[in-house]
Amino acid sequence: LNTEVLTQHIKKFEDIPGPVRLPLLGNALYYKFGIFNISEYHNVLRNLYDKYGPVVRQDIGNRTVIHAFDPDDVKNVLNSDGKTPIVPPLQETTKLYREKRELSPGLGNTNGDEWYRLRKAVQKMMLRPNEVHYYLPFVDTVAKSFVEKIEACLDTNRTSSDLRDLVAKWSLESAGMVCFERRLGALDKNEQWAEEMVTANKIIFTLGGHLKHSLPVFKYIMTPKWRKFLEAEDFFYSNASKVVDESVQHISQLEKSGKLKEGQYSFITYLLSREELSLKDVFIITQSLFGDGLSTTTPSFMFNLYCLAKHPDIQTRIFQEINGVVPLNGAMTVEMINRLRLLKAAVKETFRLYPNGTEISRITQTDLIIGNYRVPSGTHVDLNQFVLFRSPKYFQSPDEYIPDRWLREDQGDDNLATHPFLMIPFGHGTRMCAGRRFAEQDMYTALTRILQKYHLELTDPNEEMDQVYQTLLFPKHPLKIRFLKR
Repeated sequence: LNTEVLTQHIKKFEDIPGPVRLPLLGNALYYKFGIFNISEYHNVLRNLYDKYGPVVRQDIGNRTVIHAFDPDDVKNVLNSDGKTPIVPPLQETTKLYREKRELSPGLGNTNGDEWYRLRKAVQKMMLRPNEVHYYLPFVDTVAKSFVEKIEACLDTNRTSSDLRDLVAKWSLESAGMVCFERRLGALDKNEQWAEEMVTANKIIFTLGGHLKHSLPVFKYIMTPKWRKFLEAEDFFYSNASKVVDESVQHISQLEKSGKLKEGQYSFITYLLSREELSLKDVFIITQSLFGDGLSTTTPSFMFNLYCLAKHPDIQTRIFQEINGVVPLNGAMTVEMINRLRLLKAAVKETFRLYPNGTEISRITQTDLIIGNYRVPSGTHVDLNQFVLFRSPKYFQSPDEYIPDRWLREDQGDDNLATHPFLMIPFGHGTRMCAGRRFAEQDMYTALTRILQKYHLELTDPNEEMDQVYQTLLFPKHPLKIRFLKR
């Protein structure tokens, strides 16, 4: 009887609420005429949740997306994943570009057996902690150079005029050490090249976000935005490929001469050793790890610098923690990082207040009930639980920066979000971000080295952080921080 009653209350897919849809156009005109601001897409999602509730429908042309906000629905969708979850591409435009150029689509743009093939090939190198920890001395060396570069770029007020690009160049240099085990000069001799790579990446993500929420005219007509996007992709891919090719050729020469040492150039040599990977696969996988930090690690690092500068009491406590664990001039070890519990909690708290992404996406592989609506198999569902990261239902003092809420021995009933499907910034399950461990190691290392040398201070203590949508979320305004020597 109870089952019959519940079934009677399940609503049809067509009843899912959302903005008024027009034939053929869907909701596209909302973005076209600025009713929905693409640059404020994260706020559009918050407004949709406030107006329509925990399940909302949007249509862009003939593409339907269901937005699910409640973590229970997130759990339901993710738990329905099979062995090979189906994920729509975050960057549909990049997938289309790679198809047009006959490139390997890469991990993020594949599904099914093809995705499983690539994932299985890279999981040992990218997902196991011991393999990632091998690169800690490399990224620590780059972090120290980053601190020196910051000092060289400061003006008389102890601020940097373009902190975002400086952080991006550090990210590029650090990724280069992981992928190629050599310095690329992004912080010194090849700085101009690095700036051009950073600019191209900005264009790719900004235009990609705009094209994602517009009618797909660019797929049939060479529009100005699509032309500019292609130029940026061509520049970034050709330059990244050149670096990969140089490394592959160098490794080949060392092998032929018997001079390749065991463990040397381990990332690329591992990929090259995998019979299931083509050379195209090796190039795209390496390029992705090399460049993805520009749009993920870079903004997240900026948000962390802001939060630390905004909250000097927390910053001081983290400095004291670091000071008791990590030698100023000595090497950093994995054991040291594992003891930086407050620093790790601060990074997690920053993810809560300033998430880098707006959704985790899936194509449902079975009929599901989401928020009491029947959603058929094959539906694109965006899981947008980030809108609840500042909800008093899940967090005490939700708008406050409280890293201690993540420290287990300090938690009370209201201190920690108890829902396991709420805070999952790197995704979930087998489709979790493959570069997660590299990104976390990079951030912990660089933040440690910066705080060892500097006390961070906002030039305007009342400055609030706003975000802008460019496929992912970035700081909306230049971040003005004073780097005061300790």
